[in-house]
Amino acid sequence: MNKLILSTIIFFILISGAFAQINIKKDSNYIETPVTLETKTGTIYGTLTMPIQTKSSPLVIIIAGSGPTDRDGNTIMIKGKNNSLKYLANELGNAGISSIRYDKRGIAESKLAMKSEADLRFDDYVNDVIDWINKFKKDKRFSEIIIAGHSEGSLIGMIAANGLADKYISISGAGEKAGTLIKKQLQTQSLEIQDYSNHAIDSIEAGFIVKKINPLMYSLFRPSVQPYLISWFKYNPQTEIKKLKIPVLILQGDNDIQVSTEDAQLLYKAQPEATLTVVTNMNHVLKIVEGDKSQNIKSYSDASLPIADELVRVIVEFVLYGLDIFNPYKG
Repeated sequence: MNKLILSTIIFFILISGAFAQINIKKDSNYIETPVTLETKTGTIYGTLTMPIQTKSSPLVIIIAGSGPTDRDGNTIMIKGKNNSLKYLANELGNAGISSIRYDKRGIAESKLAMKSEADLRFDDYVNDVIDWINKFKKDKRFSEIIIAGHSEGSLIGMIAANGLADKYISISGAGEKAGTLIKKQLQTQSLEIQDYSNHAIDSIEAGFIVKKINPLMYSLFRPSVQPYLISWFKYNPQTEIKKLKIPVLILQGDNDIQVSTEDAQLLYKAQPEATLTVVTNMNHVLKIVEGDKSQNIKSYSDASLPIADELVRVIVEFVLYGLDIFNPYKG
């Protein structure tokens, strides 16, 4: 099995410490400053990117995907950087849009804000986003709050956005429950492993701790992580996106080896008022890749590749105008 795909779906370089001063990018139209969120278990660190010549602008809160993925879209599981979320923030800044991207609790600079594994819940990540929203909702520098979640961040964001944000963007977000996705990822394993895992996942989805653990699956179903899995598996992205009463944008690349266009279609079916855009040849880290799978994976650690122009264009138009434009999926 592809370890990259499985580890990203199952669970859960970085920007070096806080900037000593405002970071003004040469030949750019934005500035970057450090920003923090205080929580009961520690400080969460992020970067606020703001356009230079505007008194008020929309603010996009960018949520990174699963695993040890930092605010820039990079992970310690892969040697090298792709900087996908950093580049997205920079492009938004040049377009007159502010953004916050942050290291989730337990990751990179925010690692000390992590709870113990046994105490961590999926809702902790959701509540962190809610706290970011409330921190800046009354800030007059920002005209509205938009949530943009990438990969697992899509589900985190759509739950947090309900009733609080002005717009919501799903980028490469799963369209099915996490337990269902894990079952699919384990289909290449032996029948013994599949049978055991399917029963374990069904029990966890029902809210029960699995006491008898197959040693071969201990890393996935270890006792300390099961409470987190219970809190995560209960959410269905289709149910959560259906709850949103705000403008919704669903973005997906058709060369994504981790999340499929079928996932985007499931989200769109659940929320048909959304705008759905499938970006040709875009992969999971938002890069345009026309080669084979090896080239696709190589791009995960290639910071020289920019993110997809079409992705940026559609997000900018959605944030600034909220228009349902160029959507071939609408009748």
